[in-house]
Amino acid sequence: MSQLKKPLYKLLIIFVLMGFQLSCAGSGDTWDDDDNAIRMQLFVEDISAYARSVKNKNGDPVNPNFIIIPQNGAELAYNDTEQSEGLRTSYVDAIDGIGIEELFYFEKLDIDQERLAMLRELKGKTKIMVSDFVSDNNNISHALKLNHDEGFIAFPRAKDNYNYEYIPSSLIPNENANDIGSLSEAQNYLYFIGPNPDKYPTKEQMIAAIKLTNYDVVLIDLFSYENAFTEPEIQQLKTKANNGKRLVISYISVGSAEKYRYYWQKGWRRGSPSWIKKNYSGYPDEFWVEFWNQEWQNIIYDYIDKIIDAGFDGAYLDNVEAYYFLENN
Repeated sequence: MSQLKKPLYKLLIIFVLMGFQLSCAGSGDTWDDDDNAIRMQLFVEDISAYARSVKNKNGDPVNPNFIIIPQNGAELAYNDTEQSEGLRTSYVDAIDGIGIEELFYFEKLDIDQERLAMLRELKGKTKIMVSDFVSDNNNISHALKLNHDEGFIAFPRAKDNYNYEYIPSSLIPNENANDIGSLSEAQNYLYFIGPNPDKYPTKEQMIAAIKLTNYDVVLIDLFSYENAFTEPEIQQLKTKANNGKRLVISYISVGSAEKYRYYWQKGWRRGSPSWIKKNYSGYPDEFWVEFWNQEWQNIIYDYIDKIIDAGFDGAYLDNVEAYYFLENN
């Protein structure tokens, strides 16, 4: 894979921004929330440009249409993270969709009107993928209807599937036999990043279970099991049970470091390296990071290489809202 880790023109932009901030602030001041938002916008744009430019042995791009889907952070699609300030076109052009959690339901009906207003504007420019969380399975059909009426695709989950641990047995919304060549064509998706070991104790059993479904998009973790998925294994998942073609996307956290990942080194902890900044509430093995740090970004680009090598069609970028949670650092 290419060794390029960050386009030089983007580094120049960051250095200019940093210089401007230092000239305007005292030595005890730090970047504020809006500055970190710019950093995350640049990072997502860079990941997209990098992934689509990775070349094979013949010097040709492996996948110039590599799909990029940040999860949450819909406000990053706007200048100054404000809808009233207009779209940040470079960011919108860099992504193919936006994943959104708990838009209509968080256990009970609880519509997030502010995000909904943003997504209504964005849906004509990028795919909106909503994962609501309901406390009662009887509300799943209502969550699906709310999303369908807005033109979003949805994956509602209930308490027994809070962490996306199994494949729902209910009917797939808008199930079809179409060949799905781009995210814009998808009518449904499966969010399945933490397989329940009791239901799917081996990678082979997980693959077999997914192959029996007709989801248009399958979102899984490259490292769902101890060993990463291989290209032949991912190729098995790209055909629906009805023989239609589908997309397979890999989860990756770009704003937090996880102790159970291959990159984690012995002795690492919060504050060491210095860019591991803050505990992630509710997840003892996960930490918010200074995502603009070059060492961390190199880890992410290496991770993207592994996703591409395995034959995934794209990457699902979790924790882009790290810019917000680091505002006090």
